[in-house]
Amino acid sequence: MATTRTAHTVWEGNLLEGRGSVTLDSSGAGEYPVTWASRAEEPAGRTSPEELIAAAHSSCFSMALSNGLAKAGTPPTRLTTHAEVTFQPGTGITGIHLTVRGEVPGLDGEAFTAAAEDAKANCPVSQALAGTTITLSASLD
Repeated sequence: MATTRTAHTVWEGNLLEGRGSVTLDSSGAGEYPVTWASRAEEPAGRTSPEELIAAAHSSCFSMALSNGLAKAGTPPTRLTTHAEVTFQPGTGITGIHLTVRGEVPGLDGEAFTAAAEDAKANCPVSQALAGTTITLSASLD
């Protein structure tokens, strides 16, 4: 069964001086302010498209890795994934780096890294972002 999730943004003004807010409609989890400055400079309490992509990617990757490990008979106790989305004004998103640390009883570092690489290649968000260079660092606690 397919699912659809929605969000919307209201923007007022021009790019450099304007401001907007993005609302997560499907979940009702919140409304977040966004500006060009929060994207190209310091966040100052506001979000950016890149931060939202990082949130989506880190959660999708974690789910895919958890599923892959469980299917292999080594379910994780805990996974902590950080996603860094790099944005260069005038160029766009230039890369994404995922860093995952895991607690996985009975699994060695080499097998964990292999499972993480598989999750990186196959999670739906990674696939949607296939035009972007995605790198990975994986380690066990």
